[in-house]
Amino acid sequence: MSAREAQQDFACFGSRATVIVEGDGPDGSAEAAALGARRTLLEWHDRFTRFEQDSELSLLNADERETVPVTALMARFASSVVRAGSMSRGLVDATLLEEIRSAGYGTDIAEPLGLTRALALAPPRAPAGASSSQGWRLVSVDEEACTITRPPGVMLDSGGIAKGMFADVIAEQLSRHPAFAVNCAGDLALGGSRGVPREIKVESPFDGSTLHTFTSPRTGVATSGIGRRSWLGTDGLPAHHLLDPATGRPAFTGVVQVTALDPEALTAEVRAKAALLSGPARAGGWLTHGGVIVFDDGSHQVVAPPPSISLSDLSGFADAARTHAGKDG
Repeated sequence: MSAREAQQDFACFGSRATVIVEGDGPDGSAEAAALGARRTLLEWHDRFTRFEQDSELSLLNADERETVPVTALMARFASSVVRAGSMSRGLVDATLLEEIRSAGYGTDIAEPLGLTRALALAPPRAPAGASSSQGWRLVSVDEEACTITRPPGVMLDSGGIAKGMFADVIAEQLSRHPAFAVNCAGDLALGGSRGVPREIKVESPFDGSTLHTFTSPRTGVATSGIGRRSWLGTDGLPAHHLLDPATGRPAFTGVVQVTALDPEALTAEVRAKAALLSGPARAGGWLTHGGVIVFDDGSHQVVAPPPSISLSDLSGFADAARTHAGKDG
């Protein structure tokens, strides 16, 4: 008989969040754990939003001191920003807050522009590149002392990096339950002590159909795309929230959505964004743990995860190696 499963589904991060917990853990029941995760994520939403002037993130960005004391979670987020910039070679740059505001994303999008219409109006496709300033390189973090150092005016944008990090942190808290799944508005973490396989369905940004289904007991997953947060700018051109760091403008690369798998939700988020910004020719190179790439014309490419090696496989390899060594000897 399977353990009891509890689920919380709620509005968060400008979209939806879901927490599923199966079975009791050291700190209590599945119901208590799922409800606690919900409360935590809603609190983090308020602390890390850039749309409220008194949020922890907005207060950090407005602080004129070079070194600012912060909470442990904010320090971890800033470290994640630096990690994302380094891992993506500057393609995923969370210091482009002024640029995203200039593009028209200063408030929640009231009337999103349809993807097909946005692509019809979009400029010629080109891969994105790193910015010359690379603001993420100017950020340094002391996680032990809980301080962030950066030149005043270098501001952090939470976005997908924060959602991936949040999914990972909640996953750490739920890891001793038999099974769990955390979905932070598209950034997922799956795991648990019992290793329960779950289906991961990748939907088309054009019609919502299922393009591919992965199955895994534990993984991080992230989807990055331009389909749900696009709008028409004041210049009459389509815009969205994924910027080309080299130009500071919305990137139209020929790729409209990428889903990436990775051991962590944060690194899955970085891979998905870097793949989309790289364009069709280079997107697949970022998906070392598997994923799905969706192109402008609605076609898609599935990148299969590498084959997993079990303990029995390793034992078999060792037996074969011993046999081979005996024959050679």
